[in-house]
Amino acid sequence: MAFTGVPFSALDFYEDLEADNSKLWWDAHREVYERSVKAPMVELLAELESEFGSAKVFRPYRDVRFSKDKTPYKTHQGGFVARGGSLGFYVQIDPAGLYVAGGFYAATTEGIARYRESVDNEVRGSELVALVSTLADSGFEIGGDQLKTKPRGYELDHPRIDLLRHKSLTASKHFGSPAWLETPKAAAHVRDTWRQLTPLVEWSAQVL
Repeated sequence: MAFTGVPFSALDFYEDLEADNSKLWWDAHREVYERSVKAPMVELLAELESEFGSAKVFRPYRDVRFSKDKTPYKTHQGGFVARGGSLGFYVQIDPAGLYVAGGFYAATTEGIARYRESVDNEVRGSELVALVSTLADSGFEIGGDQLKTKPRGYELDHPRIDLLRHKSLTASKHFGSPAWLETPKAAAHVRDTWRQLTPLVEWSAQVL
């Protein structure tokens, strides 16, 4: 089916789930999840597939094996187009609305080392500075896990010390719940945002 938008009932679903994250509640409202949450996400990602590639729709169940929080269900629905290990484009629906992101959210020890070598390199590092600055100026939030101090082998006065501290690097936008979210225009907004994120994702893919 063609993507027609994300109904606000999807946001209401997650708001109610946050209040009662139980199997009993989930079983009683599973049909709402299938119709208002999962189906629109599948249709959205299918519409974007020709440009960005096939996507993964994340399962709604939390992995609680090693968590103190034993609530069984995620309070958001995510979709991900991979460009490498833990690297690519992301879209999410949650109680607040639409969230779109890109970059790398995890890396191996070797990957982090390659990332820092690239940031240290004058050419590749300057490229990343320009990419991140452009995204920040366009309203993106720059995030990712960071060291509180300097990474081993680099000095605090390094001109790109802030980027060297990163162990992951993402850029994201929270759109909230504008009227267009319930319309086919939502796909265009996600597409345009992923296009803006493409230089960061491609730079990360090259160095990782």
